[in-house]
Amino acid sequence: MYDVEKIRKDFPMIVNHPELIYFDNGATTYKPQCVIDALTGFYNDYTSNVERGEYATAIRADQAYARTRDVIAKMIHCETKEIVFLSNITAVLNQIAYGLSKNLKKDDTILISYAEHASNVLPWFRLKKELGVNIRYIPLDKEGNVILDELEKIFDDSVKIVSLAYVTNVLGSIQPIKEMTEIAHRHNALVAVDAAQAIGHLKIDVRDLDVDFLGFSSHKMCGPDGVGVLYGKYELLQKMEPIFLGGGMNARFDIDGNVILKDAPERFEAGTPHIEGVIGLTAAAEYLMNIGLDHIHAYENELRAYLIQKMLPLDNIEIYNPNNPSGPVSFNVKEVFAQDAASYLSTRNICVRSGNHCAKILHNLIGVDQSIRASLYLYNTKEEIDRFVEEVSKITLEETISIFL
Repeated sequence: MYDVEKIRKDFPMIVNHPELIYFDNGATTYKPQCVIDALTGFYNDYTSNVERGEYATAIRADQAYARTRDVIAKMIHCETKEIVFLSNITAVLNQIAYGLSKNLKKDDTILISYAEHASNVLPWFRLKKELGVNIRYIPLDKEGNVILDELEKIFDDSVKIVSLAYVTNVLGSIQPIKEMTEIAHRHNALVAVDAAQAIGHLKIDVRDLDVDFLGFSSHKMCGPDGVGVLYGKYELLQKMEPIFLGGGMNARFDIDGNVILKDAPERFEAGTPHIEGVIGLTAAAEYLMNIGLDHIHAYENELRAYLIQKMLPLDNIEIYNPNNPSGPVSFNVKEVFAQDAASYLSTRNICVRSGNHCAKILHNLIGVDQSIRASLYLYNTKEEIDRFVEEVSKITLEETISIFL
């Protein structure tokens, strides 16, 4: 049985700030005590660099750091050597784009969608400018879901890469990644997946999905900030060029400029990594797997359905994704600027996100540039939703103006 009250006790931010309703989980999640303990344990008991020392604390740090690869590999069902640690999903998506750029040429095509985060748009835009590649947009319905029947129609021999979010960060659309990958591979195209909004919310099996690359950020799955994970099929990682060069990622270089890189994953990890963050990610991943990703996904879907049920009768708001079963709920208060409505909610100790959410071309799909995003997670409750909806129902232009007077 899913015991949300027991789970809530694991999170110091909830225990220390019971007055807050935190519905900004799409931006970052709270951290359970076990993750905090992992960080302080490293600082208190075995601070050291990794792969640099032969003394006892350094060896302990090596082992703890390496163990995270094993845990993440178990979580997403791949081999340990296919897990690369970077700084966040933005670094991951840039590594994929620029790492593959040597295999691209003028008039090759990249498929993305209007619903993508800037991190999965801007690197491809730069390659369009530098290499002359084409950007083509995957057909979506009005709530951001890929229209599979239309997808294959836009494929031709020029398509080399399909890059999109598993779960979109504004509309919460869960894309049919497995089916899309089958189509892409029939056309000899690679598939890269931004799983930042999927990891920690639903089970991910990269072997079953057969994707070529997948990435996510630790901080969106109860882990520390500053850690990103890149999964890649090993043979593709071995062929990919790293963006960053430096210590730790090369086997040898000489005065004539000859460089031999290490094998993946180390070839992508130049310099001292975010050691304590990676170690904390182990604790986060194990915490989520102990609860069960299926249980978390089912509970979140139940919460979201309850939230939509409560919000639909409100005549002062417009919801942009009422029919998607999971992910954030994006809406606006009629005649009120999104940031003003969010500011009003903040005076009621309710935390939501407002703006364009780094999805600056999504307005081409939903017709608005700014919105409010309420994103739920495993520790939120129906009681919080009731309080949130009550406050949303009170928002008017006059109320928002009053908070600035």
